[in-house]
Amino acid sequence: MRVAIGEDDVLLREGVARILTDAGIEVVVRSGDADDLLHQTLAYHPDVVVADVQMPPRHEDDGLRAAMELRRRLPQLGVLILSQFCEPAYVTDLIGGQPEGIGYLLKERVGDVPAFVDAVTRVAAGGSALDPEVVVRMLGRRAKDGPLRLLTARELAVLAAMAEGLSNTGVAESLLISHASVEKHVTAIFRKLGITPVGKEHRRVQAVLAYLRADQRRR
Repeated sequence: MRVAIGEDDVLLREGVARILTDAGIEVVVRSGDADDLLHQTLAYHPDVVVADVQMPPRHEDDGLRAAMELRRRLPQLGVLILSQFCEPAYVTDLIGGQPEGIGYLLKERVGDVPAFVDAVTRVAAGGSALDPEVVVRMLGRRAKDGPLRLLTARELAVLAAMAEGLSNTGVAESLLISHASVEKHVTAIFRKLGITPVGKEHRRVQAVLAYLRADQRRR
């Protein structure tokens, strides 16, 4: 796996690079500027880009914009955004019309090295990795009306865990419930939201994300 890193904080950039390198992942781009990240990523064609939202040259949402442009030019590129802010709007902007291979984590999650490396790996493989806090906010904004209002509190929790990219086993461990209970809740969620279940776990997650994106467009 080959990764490009866009982060203007030198210590964090080098720290992320060290974590990935130690995990056997090749870091081919290290950049502190969004424009430079765009150009280098287009040149090296990595499997995934890990980028901050706020970067030079404007110190606004330059990193996010660069990531979105990279997704447009390289549709198979995985994108994992690291941010100091829990902003669901950034997630929906990034997802656009192609939810596969998208990740959004708060920077504090980098400290959980195994989880961070797993997130990078999942995104590179076309899966998803969304920060739990962001997912909860996304679901919370949509639960007041629309189809999500049909879900129970437990089903919303399961849906949030699914959107983070967890397997049924991961959901069970996260929520401290049985595997059978998770399967029951997943079945109920798909039935209530009108989503046809598919075989692979990551495709199921993408279906949920696609639903959330479509639900926002209807508002």
